[in-house]
This record gives sequence, C-alpha cells and structure tokens, in this order.
Amino acid sequence: MDRYAEGMIARGPTFERGGDTATGSVHILDLPDLAAARAFVFDEPNYQAGVYRDVMLRRWRNVLGRTMWDFPGGREGGNRYLVLGLGSGQAVDLVPPTGRDELIAYGPLLSDDGATWLGTALLVRAPDPDAARAVLTLDRYAGIEVHDWEFGGRR
Repeated sequence: MDRYAEGMIARGPTFERGGDTATGSVHILDLPDLAAARAFVFDEPNYQAGVYRDVMLRRWRNVLGRTMWDFPGGREGGNRYLVLGLGSGQAVDLVPPTGRDELIAYGPLLSDDGATWLGTALLVRAPDPDAARAVLTLDRYAGIEVHDWEFGGRR
C-alpha cells in the first residue's frame, strides 16, 4: 500500500450491519491508468493469497475533490457507511446533494473508458443505513447497497 499512498482518496473495512465481522474493504485511489488500477487490485498480497472472494474495479470521479483525511467531521464519531448505487441508462446524482457536510467521498462509477455511467459510490456519516441510502435518488438505481464502514489505514 505504501507505494500507492500519494494517490489514496479513501480506504477502510466494511462490516456486518451493527457488528464487528468484516465483510470487505474499499479502496479509492487516483491512479494514472487502468493498468495501474489492475496492478493495485490483482497484485495485492491478500488477493494473491485468496483472501478476497469478489473484487469490483471501477473508474470513479472524485466530485468532492478531497480525500477522507480532509473530511471536516474527522475519523471518529457517528455512523459511517459505504453506499453503492448500481445503475444503467441515464446518469443521475452526478452532483452531490446540498448540505454535503456529512459526505466523506462522493462520485460516479464509470466504465473503463470513462464514457458510460454505471452508478454512484459514496462514503457518508449518517444516523442510520436508511439515511445513508437516501443520499441517492432511490428509484433511479437497479440496486443500492449500504455497508457499515470505518476509516482505514494506519492508526
């Protein structure tokens, strides 16, 4: 991970709802190209060892223009969520909602060439999963996943 530190936008584990059992991990990076992104994912030692069952690799645009470490709400306090809105067709939610103080990271998921909108991914501090889900336009996605999440990286 150290060699990717400069491009890191956000990272951290996801957990079973309300529990301590890890269900996955999210890494959002600014990398020069698809080859670098694939190397980050598929050369990672835990992936090579078979730790991860599934990996989703998508282009993402950093709409907020900051990293999770710049989030004014800090690393602690409140409930944090990863929200993945998976869609197709006409793009939606390209601009974050007003009152974005609770958004840690936000942006569209895009095809490898960046031309096609595939959904939206965000990290948010919210009172509960329903409030986190409500950041997105609910009826415009094929599915919306909400995962408990916490700031990752070295402590």
